[in-house]
Amino acid sequence: MISVIVPAYNEEQNIGTCLDSLSRQTIPRDSYEIIVVDGGSKDRTREIAGEYADLVFIQTSKKVGGARNDGAQKARGAIIATTDADCIIPPEWLSVISAAFERDPGIVQLYGPVDPMEGGLKNHLFLALANTFSRFGYYTRLFYYTLGCNTAFRKEAFFSGGMYHTVDAGDDLEIAKRMKDLGRVKYENRMRVVFSMRRYEQFGTLQSLYEWVYIVAQGGDSEKHSYSKREYKK
Repeated sequence: MISVIVPAYNEEQNIGTCLDSLSRQTIPRDSYEIIVVDGGSKDRTREIAGEYADLVFIQTSKKVGGARNDGAQKARGAIIATTDADCIIPPEWLSVISAAFERDPGIVQLYGPVDPMEGGLKNHLFLALANTFSRFGYYTRLFYYTLGCNTAFRKEAFFSGGMYHTVDAGDDLEIAKRMKDLGRVKYENRMRVVFSMRRYEQFGTLQSLYEWVYIVAQGGDSEKHSYSKREYKK
């Protein structure tokens, strides 16, 4: 059993497409569950999610890392996979995850690249650079640039390692540091998701990158820049 955890907040325009793609995986539907952890949406997010998900509930912990932690605590699967409500998941995503964990019992965390949902050279170039950065970190063992929209854990290791720290940015980098002390953290190129660039298009790619680096340098939280206080366009 794999438990897929999807944090969501006011995502009525996107979550149906995301969950529909999760419902069309190449592995049997009864071999995985979909858990949507809602941040108190004011729109129809929970109603739409209920048409696809096995479990929908309102989070009690803060920020997106806390939503993933809340979902993990209700998960029935031995493997926890996480993605975002505005992503589209290719049909073989869970198959790749399942095979990797079965093939190598030493893996505790698995992650992969992202492709842009929106068109445009800038979006493709930016994510190509991000994926190259991720591969560089992995193959040099200098860092593990994991993304919460495309990662998976052995549940036992996830809890043993302390789950996500509930910070504003960089939690996906930070958790990999703890996971590598428990086993293998592996990059899998075939484990891909289609990622929405809407936030970068709204606020600017370079500005968003600068703010992310600034927040991470401050330890994950900052009064100057805060993702959790932003209002995004749907």
